[in-house]
Amino acid sequence: MSELIAPGAAAGLTARPAAAEWQIMAGRSLRLTSRKLDALVTSLLLPVLLMLMFVYLFGGAIHTGTAYHDYVVPGVLVLCAGFGAALTAVQVSEDMTGGIIDRFRSMDISGAAVLSGHVAASLVRNAISTVLVLGVGFLIGFRPDAGPQDWIAAAGILLAFILAFSWLSAAIGLVAGSPEAANGFTFLLLFLPYASSAFVPIGTMPAVIRGFAHHQPATPVIDSVRGLLMGTPVGDSPWIALAWCGGITAVSIAVSGVLFRRHAS
Repeated sequence: MSELIAPGAAAGLTARPAAAEWQIMAGRSLRLTSRKLDALVTSLLLPVLLMLMFVYLFGGAIHTGTAYHDYVVPGVLVLCAGFGAALTAVQVSEDMTGGIIDRFRSMDISGAAVLSGHVAASLVRNAISTVLVLGVGFLIGFRPDAGPQDWIAAAGILLAFILAFSWLSAAIGLVAGSPEAANGFTFLLLFLPYASSAFVPIGTMPAVIRGFAHHQPATPVIDSVRGLLMGTPVGDSPWIALAWCGGITAVSIAVSGVLFRRHAS
């Protein structure tokens, strides 16, 4: 990410450590989020409302071989990442189109810190929404059968997915010409968990959709989290999930660096 460093920083004019910069930028991003109550409510409460809708409106008609709330909660946890990532794309686009980047460059703040701050804020937002979904899930009967190691493994995979999609959303925010366009582009991210094993078994889907559902990143993540939390076999799903997440993260960081450099030049 060295290409994201502002000219003044490259000349050795920056006094503050890089870690301090992205922490400051993360705090700024969280403050911006707190001022947008509509976006905050959407990213925090909409996944919970969707979970309740599927459990109480559709759950009785969907047969998964287990209690439906046990089946659907892991899928909703992954769905949260999409809603949280959408806000990242919008905030990055607002920065790029609002003129604030020029001010940051004059203050010798690196572009890496700006983007990393947005991603760090996304991790915080998603952590809050994950706790909220789990809390409501427990209230409606979700009862995981996981030991401490399983919880840690599930949390690690979920964190890797959130990180990957947050960086991908940052890249989308750099591509989009406006915050509205960025919000529209992230619709594709929100769509992935629906065409996966999040809400219904993949075997019940039409053949064409079934093929897509098997070979997209959300499915192995959901299968891994569900298996680890419910004590069922996960096979090679965790490794496939981590491979997807690592690839998306690496490509998104590289693309974000190139895009930011072009915007800032």
